[in-house]
Amino acid sequence: MKIVKALFCLLALTLFAATLLPSARADEWNKKTVVTFSQAVEVPGKILPAGTYTFQLLDSPADRHIVEIFNADGSQILVTTLAINDYRLRPTGKTVMTFNETPGEAPQALRAWFFPGDNFGQEFVYPRVRAIQLAQTTNVIVPAVAADTLDENVIKTIPIVAVTPDQKEVEVATVIQTTPPVVAAVTPAPVATAPVVAAPVVAAPVAQTQELPQTASSLPLIALLGGLSVGLALGLKLFLKLVS
Repeated sequence: MKIVKALFCLLALTLFAATLLPSARADEWNKKTVVTFSQAVEVPGKILPAGTYTFQLLDSPADRHIVEIFNADGSQILVTTLAINDYRLRPTGKTVMTFNETPGEAPQALRAWFFPGDNFGQEFVYPRVRAIQLAQTTNVIVPAVAADTLDENVIKTIPIVAVTPDQKEVEVATVIQTTPPVVAAVTPAPVATAPVVAAPVVAAPVAQTQELPQTASSLPLIALLGGLSVGLALGLKLFLKLVS
């Protein structure tokens, strides 16, 4: 009975969690994402009214990012367009759509679509004339192609450029992060060490020979010898007188 109750509780929690899922749902294989827009949105070559749509990448042998936009249940394709890699610093756990602001009441133009957990997204490529308008209005660089519509053949080979706000065309890779950013290796800071101070060299004491100071003078000795000589001479003289 306890097992049955536990299974029932687990099922109830699963159903409750399912009700908390966001409006954008995603699949890993082709980045399939179902998203609901609360107002009209511009995508390359078309205005999508408010509603639910399915975005996914086409599994194409061409080395291109081809995005297909379907109706809510995926039964009808509405738009086929190009995109390029757009790397971001921090991936998030949810679908993110970014937009280029447009003036007045015009629908916002979809700029990029980021799949949950990816550090890169799909930045949409607009027809050149529209890309110039968006670049000038928003003061950002917009990927572009020199075509108003993209069919199956053109979409695989048409060159993609980047349009700047001053209407210049430049190479995409020079202005948009289309490849993974290179993280420079961090060189550890040198560890500060106390300077090694050499021990002072103490010279061995040098033995010095010192002369002891003379404590007595030689003059008294000379005087003594002189006195003895004089005394001896007087004594000898006296002795000679007595003998003679």
